[in-house]
Amino acid sequence: MPNSSSSSSKESYFLPILIIGSLFFIFGFVTWLNGILIPYLQIACELSDFQALFVAFAFYIAYTVMALPSAWVLRKTGFKNGMMIGLWIMAIGTLIFIPAAMARDYTVFLLGLFVMGTGLALLQTASNPYITVIGPRESAARRISILGICNKLAGAIAPLVLAYYILNDGDAFVESIKLMDDVTRSLALDELAKRVINPYIVMTVVLLVMGIGIRLSPLPKVEMEDEASSDEDGVSIKKNILGFPHLVFGVLALFFYVGAEVIAGDTIIQYGLSLGIELEKAKSFTSYTMIFMVIGYILGIILIPKVISQRTALLASAIFGLIFSFGAIATNGIYSVIFIAMLGLANALVWPTIWPLALNKLGRFINTGSALLIMAIAGGALIPLAWGRLSDIYSSQQAYWVLIPLYLFILFYAVKGHKVYNWKKIQ
Repeated sequence: MPNSSSSSSKESYFLPILIIGSLFFIFGFVTWLNGILIPYLQIACELSDFQALFVAFAFYIAYTVMALPSAWVLRKTGFKNGMMIGLWIMAIGTLIFIPAAMARDYTVFLLGLFVMGTGLALLQTASNPYITVIGPRESAARRISILGICNKLAGAIAPLVLAYYILNDGDAFVESIKLMDDVTRSLALDELAKRVINPYIVMTVVLLVMGIGIRLSPLPKVEMEDEASSDEDGVSIKKNILGFPHLVFGVLALFFYVGAEVIAGDTIIQYGLSLGIELEKAKSFTSYTMIFMVIGYILGIILIPKVISQRTALLASAIFGLIFSFGAIATNGIYSVIFIAMLGLANALVWPTIWPLALNKLGRFINTGSALLIMAIAGGALIPLAWGRLSDIYSSQQAYWVLIPLYLFILFYAVKGHKVYNWKKIQ
């Protein structure tokens, strides 16, 4: 009888995982296009490393600005309508790329990225808590890992597909414009900028169709927990969301993690180019980072929770993050690039494990807690800027020192921060 019940339970959330998995594929495809957009716009709009990293800033800062409004929208619309709206907002963002490309205007490109990030904020605010509570909490990291594979497989494909259309002759183009006069150079850069139009028209159509598909899908309704919010010993009732230290630390850990993830995925092409590696080879480096993340997710699916706990997986992730970061700084050439790519393996299980640990025992505050965790994605907006600035001042390799304190805090959260349910018990 227990086996029958377990089988029925698995079947009950198989369809939602399938549907949300398709959304995570879209998340990954759109998000990790930034890895190739950064060097592309750096060439087309003639930007420094610091300026180019505003691609990541404009995209990820939308999560902070729009997370709480997204929670409000979802309360009004419900999950399915909210997801549909999110996909259509993303379609508006991809559409903005057309006038941006026609004018070769970097600020309009950034506006399009912000609008795309706004749509993703709505989708992420809905999908992450949904997948966390749809099954047993102790296996939440496993379910999120399954979705992570969808996300990062798309992330591995996306930069290669876009690079084929916009930078297939990247090395030759960069060399040719060095020999041009100002007028010819400007015209050549205008033509380069316009290469992005057709791919983004296709994405606009896909997002619009996906929105309709989600609206018509049989996605079941899930009630969020409404358990009492109490201290670890069950004595006092929490008055507000800041009464949960494990959540506050979780938000900070997620903020630092997203910064580390974006640096690993979005700067690796620039880093390769700074080492003298040809663009033809370097343009695939983001895909390598994504492949290592997929390997990490597969390990999570196999090991969690039967072999290791979510907390142990987070601890291992932080330790590997520190090892690979030091490896990238201490080695040279392609070996250093490989260490950056291997950060994908270290990063893979951080997001899936922080979510269930941070949302534990929030009770009626779970929606607000989820919105705060989504806001932590701002780490992907701000921390890469620090890498870009350090890269301009020192070198791209030395800029990776910024990763060390990030993984140290994630290590703290894995060791102690996740189990502090009362501010008075912090020693």
